[in-house]
Amino acid sequence: MTKINFSNQAIEKLTEVVRGYRNPVGLRLEITGRMGGEFEHGLTVVEKGEEVADDIKVTALGLAVPVFVEGRSAAYLDGVKIHYEYKGPDRSGLEFSNPNPLWRGPIETMLQQIIDTELNPAIAAHGGYINLFAVEGDTAYIEMGGGCVGCGMVDVTLKQGVEASIIGVVPGIERVVDQTDHASGTNPYYAPSKK
Repeated sequence: MTKINFSNQAIEKLTEVVRGYRNPVGLRLEITGRMGGEFEHGLTVVEKGEEVADDIKVTALGLAVPVFVEGRSAAYLDGVKIHYEYKGPDRSGLEFSNPNPLWRGPIETMLQQIIDTELNPAIAAHGGYINLFAVEGDTAYIEMGGGCVGCGMVDVTLKQGVEASIIGVVPGIERVVDQTDHASGTNPYYAPSKK
């Protein structure tokens, strides 16, 4: 059972935020990435009709609404502590303390090391980065960010960079799936050509 702990300040702030929505049914906590040896967390308000089928519903003490945890991230969110500290009008203020290891399996750990030491330094020059989301069977799921989103060279990066560095090097991985929404890119390194 996943346990999430909110400080009194976080409960107070999140209760205020949730009241500003029309039909809130809860909050959604997920891992949005793993960069620099740390988790990146996302906490959003879920409105009626926006629920995700695979999420796990968790009751958090002190909160008037439940928390939905992304299913495949649940094991990595157990014991997370969430605190709120005001940091200015344009900053989140939410602080996450996560006691879990970045990955529990050797394949995920090896993939993360390749991403951190080989892939991200190479594409950082173009303002991009890669996040490993999950490994399921023989498939690694990644998401690209920064200058990679909407980039006209994303297929080349995936095939000649990411897949070439992973397939045949990491035992058991035969496919790399990019689950990035490239249509949302606003600042791609190479703009796609117009057809």
